[in-house]
Amino acid sequence: MNGNSEKLIVALDFDNFSDAAAVVEQVHDVVGMFKVGMELFYSEGSKVLDFIHQKGSKVFLDLKLHDIPNTVAKAVRVLTRCGAAIIDVHISGGKEMVKKAVEAAKEEAYRLNIDPPFVVGVTVLTSLTEEMLRSEVGINETPEETVLRWTKMGLESGLDGVVASAKEASAITRECSCGLIITPGIRPAWAAENDQKRVLTPREAVEAGATHLVVGRPITQSSDPRSAVLRILEELEGLTEK
Repeated sequence: MNGNSEKLIVALDFDNFSDAAAVVEQVHDVVGMFKVGMELFYSEGSKVLDFIHQKGSKVFLDLKLHDIPNTVAKAVRVLTRCGAAIIDVHISGGKEMVKKAVEAAKEEAYRLNIDPPFVVGVTVLTSLTEEMLRSEVGINETPEETVLRWTKMGLESGLDGVVASAKEASAITRECSCGLIITPGIRPAWAAENDQKRVLTPREAVEAGATHLVVGRPITQSSDPRSAVLRILEELEGLTEK
């Protein structure tokens, strides 16, 4: 598996084990990780993670934890026991919540004698436009200003990185020392944008500073998921390793 393969995270946006497993079977040897989100995890639980691990692959467990600090910390302990490589929390939950999540992941991993998962922070969802952020959420900043403010706060609280639109990746790279920049809303030039608003192509995202790309429907809804993955990797060829 080459460096660009390690950058690619395939989003298993299904509500059942069989559909998710079919995609994993086809592409597990050419991608770095699979994202298991709320829909699949709430439907099928940890057996999905067990199956992915059996294939020798890693899991980004994308549950976007956001609650009082103690509740989030307890949830992170459970998810660490599930063997997730990456866990995410909403930075908007505040510094104490983020710190408790990071501490819980490290403490539980130490107790189990395993590598701790990376804990990353969700910034501004890629489905939100600037107008929506202002008029509906009540934040009178641009998405980039909010992403940078939250990223700095999250990193100060111990996060390993952030989840942010590829459109903000260059600003994060310029202003922050951020280990992981995971970018959802990635759409190859040949794919539809669907409900994502702030999107870039895979190549544009990596050039902007993204370390990992989350791609779902362009791969999982393709008639040939493996070919879709290879097309994306071909687009990334020749890029400098980050």
